[in-house]
Amino acid sequence: MKYQVKVGPRTLDVEVRNGVIHVGGRRVDAALRSIDGTPLRQLVVDGVCTTVALTRDGQVWTVQAHGETLNVEVVDERVQHLREVTGATAEAAAGETIRAPMPGLVLRIEVEPGDEVAAGDGVVVLEAMKMENEIRATSAGVVREVLVTPGSPVEKGLPMVQIAPAD
Repeated sequence: MKYQVKVGPRTLDVEVRNGVIHVGGRRVDAALRSIDGTPLRQLVVDGVCTTVALTRDGQVWTVQAHGETLNVEVVDERVQHLREVTGATAEAAAGETIRAPMPGLVLRIEVEPGDEVAAGDGVVVLEAMKMENEIRATSAGVVREVLVTPGSPVEKGLPMVQIAPAD
């Protein structure tokens, strides 16, 4: 199966064939293992192990590691073909609901209703496991609604900000 993996402005072509992973045509030895009872995973790439927190909202994965938060969109070849045929992305048509990727405490809200945001713009800062985590928009649009307040606790998956598609 072939995938397009978008991390920020970068798009990578990934192919998984007979259990072998190729990224940009280069073979990569990789494995992802769950840590029972937690949202944590151990990611091993070419022998280097990293512990990450992963959550998923549709085709967008939120990856937290080393105090950073990345939104990663993974699109398989069938969805990519549909996007090419229709000329639009499903996310752009539907807007976006930004959800808490883990339990935490809202430290700051960096947007308010009516603000325009670009993909990658920070919208909420959460404190989780004594670390500040900036949660970012994965698509451009206009902030429709902010559903949390500074100082409020959030559980994993709780909607925090709704973004309407850009016109």
